[in-house]
Amino acid sequence: MSNDVLNVLLVGVGGQGTILAGRVLSRAAISLGGEVKVSDIHGMAQRGGSVVTQVRFGPRVYAPVIAPGTADFLVAFEKLEARRWLPYLKAGGCLIVNDQEMPPLPVLTGAATYPTDLVAVMGKLVQNLVVLDALDLARRAGNVKTVNMVLMGALARRLSISREAWEEALAASVPERFLEVNKKAFNLGWEQ
Repeated sequence: MSNDVLNVLLVGVGGQGTILAGRVLSRAAISLGGEVKVSDIHGMAQRGGSVVTQVRFGPRVYAPVIAPGTADFLVAFEKLEARRWLPYLKAGGCLIVNDQEMPPLPVLTGAATYPTDLVAVMGKLVQNLVVLDALDLARRAGNVKTVNMVLMGALARRLSISREAWEEALAASVPERFLEVNKKAFNLGWEQ
């Protein structure tokens, strides 16, 4: 393990499994032997509001909160959340975004419109951008609710945490009856 603290910001909306993804990531990060700190923020999550999980790990981690401009990875479960939290990604950081739209309440009521060019805009702002159709990959795995594990697989491939540690983290975090479909989703994400 290096002396640096790695900062991973997971952002989505209620019901997308952001918190479970953070739990899997933090369990996998423990295998590195350092400290792991996690912070979850639920903004009316049960009504489709923003959900943010911050995971920091390294030899010494003093606080669980990621400051703007310091996230090594921003994993967005939805495009608008990716754009909203983009200021937290550090220069040279990696943005992994699910190419999915989950319109917030103002868009649903007609008070606002969903931006049409989010991926193009983010592509101009971020040099290390990974866009994937995690919903389609989750369908291929066998359950649309495994979008979170597709995204964790895509992140895992870019981190220096062993595949075995990820498998153990999945087994410890996901109920046994859902484990196989979550593993399939994780593996499909890993291939991206």
